[in-house]
Amino acid sequence: MFQDRIDAGLALSQLLLQYKNVNGIVLAVPRGGVPVALPVARILQLPLEIILSKKIGHPLHKEFAIGAVSLTGRVLAPNTHVPEKYIEEETQSIRRQLKQMYRKFMGDKTPTPVKDKVVIIIDDGIATGHTMLSTVDMIRNEFPEKVIVAVPVASHQAAIKLNEAADEFVCALVPPHFRAVGEFYADFTQVTDEEVVKHLTAGNG
Repeated sequence: MFQDRIDAGLALSQLLLQYKNVNGIVLAVPRGGVPVALPVARILQLPLEIILSKKIGHPLHKEFAIGAVSLTGRVLAPNTHVPEKYIEEETQSIRRQLKQMYRKFMGDKTPTPVKDKVVIIIDDGIATGHTMLSTVDMIRNEFPEKVIVAVPVASHQAAIKLNEAADEFVCALVPPHFRAVGEFYADFTQVTDEEVVKHLTAGNG
């Protein structure tokens, strides 16, 4: 059990000390991943930025993901049998949303290229892992040296998937019984946009 996201980040940073001062970057999944990533970035002395991605929902079942889009990439599930026009329209729409979100959190800062860098992707916890898997796929297309997924807590099934997908999966807690990420935090209050900006400013101050 973690007190809050900062406490979880402190615990996680102890598992990542070998990456202190490497040629790397910490990428937080907003909003909840940002306060977790802040102590990690500070202790490892690495820059802190955000990584944004959003799923493409099936036209008939929006909750069913057929792919995901980031600011720079896209991955699609095989054999989706969905019209290309729909995928293109959804990609453009999602990317507009992500650009607005990025501007809100990062202002005019251009995302740092991750080519040849150690990339540490951080969230506050992982239940299914589907979105994170897509994120890893998209980051790989930018040719980083290494992709590490680091989270305080994950379900057993997500841990298995991410162990295979990432170069390294670092997790402080993989409980035998997992219902939701929030049950492993004493304080799991929703993170506000203002807090995200404050943490990102502190992480690069």
